[in-house]
Amino acid sequence: METVFDSAGLSVNERTEAWTEAVAASLAPCRITFPEPTAFGARLQTTELGAAQLVAISTGALHSYRAPSLIRQSDPECYQICLIRTGQQGLDQVRRRSLIEVGDLTLYDSSRPFDAMVPVSRRRAESLVLQFPKRSLPLRERQVTELLAVPIPGQGGVGRLLAQFLQTVADEESACTGRDRIRLAGTAIDLVAATLAHHLDRSRDLPPESRQQVLFLQISSYVQQHLADADLGPARIAAVHHISVRSLHRLFQQHGVSVHSWIRGQRLASCRRDLEDPLQRHVPIRAVAARWGFPRPADFTRAFRARFGMPPSDYRHHHAHQHGAGPGAQKGRGRTESGT
Repeated sequence: METVFDSAGLSVNERTEAWTEAVAASLAPCRITFPEPTAFGARLQTTELGAAQLVAISTGALHSYRAPSLIRQSDPECYQICLIRTGQQGLDQVRRRSLIEVGDLTLYDSSRPFDAMVPVSRRRAESLVLQFPKRSLPLRERQVTELLAVPIPGQGGVGRLLAQFLQTVADEESACTGRDRIRLAGTAIDLVAATLAHHLDRSRDLPPESRQQVLFLQISSYVQQHLADADLGPARIAAVHHISVRSLHRLFQQHGVSVHSWIRGQRLASCRRDLEDPLQRHVPIRAVAARWGFPRPADFTRAFRARFGMPPSDYRHHHAHQHGAGPGAQKGRGRTESGT
């Protein structure tokens, strides 16, 4: 993410004014006051995602007011959905007042006045804000208005998928190409639309392609959580998600992969991560394989060699050597390989 503001490089007297300018440039102009101006600190980072933008904010206590006069002067006509990572945030819009807690999401409308507040705390409040054009959301504005300033749970269901997706994009965006970013923006907006539609009980109003994309992400998340289950397969996945096995296969074909190969690929990727982990060098390779759904060591070794070009024991040894494993790791590795 590109850092566009960091109070660490400014004097105490410069920070509050510079923060107000940074928020206006990156999100929307607001009138901001600071209960503890001499103690104020903040950082703002942005990632461009096509017509959308993901903003990571870390800030001390403040009160932000988007006044009608500022809306008349400058309105990007965007929605902003905010995920609270640490701390709390108060929000008042359309005569609705809420306190948003860690792990929850909430929605703003740049075209309507709002009050936002970060209370005084020993720690900065951290959040991720996805800003995107209102016209890109496939829901009617009067419907969306019902959810402005409402706490939206981010710990379960499609809300959890959205929260996880935003955090993953923030963590991994440096590896994304320009085409990746445009695709990620579409996926993010589909997830926002699905989350809002779920809470409005209007999921049937979403375009078919949006529903299919969200279904694929829901299934992907389910598979990730159950990779260790021996009975994980098309029949079980289809039943859990109330679709036919044929529809499941068709959905994965649209993404250029079969259900079986995708599951196997995810299992192998998880095994590879564990084999690279220096804290797990004492874990026998057969245990790593069984943990991720490969109960037969010989099958795992063949699959791993086919995917990564070498047996798992050689891969662990090679990775440890490349990263300067010490004597303790060498000893632990020997025990592990004997248990392959």
